[in-house]
Formats: sequence, C-alpha cells, structure tokens
Amino acid sequence: MAISRLDPYFAERRKAQDLTQAQLGELVGVTQQQIASFEIGRRRIPVSSLPLLAKALNVSIEALIGTPTRAANKRGPAPKLQQQLEQLSRLPKAQQRLVSQVIESVLAQASR
Repeated sequence: MAISRLDPYFAERRKAQDLTQAQLGELVGVTQQQIASFEIGRRRIPVSSLPLLAKALNVSIEALIGTPTRAANKRGPAPKLQQQLEQLSRLPKAQQRLVSQVIESVLAQASR
C-alpha cells in the first residue's frame, strides 16, 4: 500500500529541519531521487516509510499526508506557524515559557 500525495508543504518541512533531500533519504532508507519524486508527487510513498518520514521531519503522520485538522475555509495558523507550534508544544515547560515571553515582548513592541 502507498500514499499518492503528501502535504504540499513537505519540502518546506524538510528545509525547516535543515535537511537536504539526500540527508532525508538516508534517514528514511530511500534515495535522494525518491525524496524528490515524493515532493513533486511523481512517486507514491510506501505506507511503511511514513513513520520514518514523520519522525525525521518532526511532524505527525496526519500532518505529513495533509489530513485536514480544520475546515479549509476556517481561519487558523499558516502551515509553517502550525509546524512551529507543534514543535513548541514538545519543548520542556521552561523553554515554552521563555518563548512565550519573547513573543509577548515582540507583540507589545509591535502594538506601540
């Protein structure tokens, strides 16, 4: 069984992790050419590769395959912001508080 499409932001997610196609391919056990084909939708992704891809990209399998988590016409965070929020939620509480303080400081300055 294989998945025919990935989230359209697959390449962005890979780049956000500072991974080349070749590096991601090594982590998953496929070639750079296969990763490139996955990204443009030319090649189907074996279901067995999804957990490895999701782990390497620090996302859920649902996010990887683009399973909608909210209605398309509703407002919500942009995909990159959503990914950052997911990563933030996995940080220790002390680091989460630090990030929150930085965000609050930036927002306070922006509203002046």
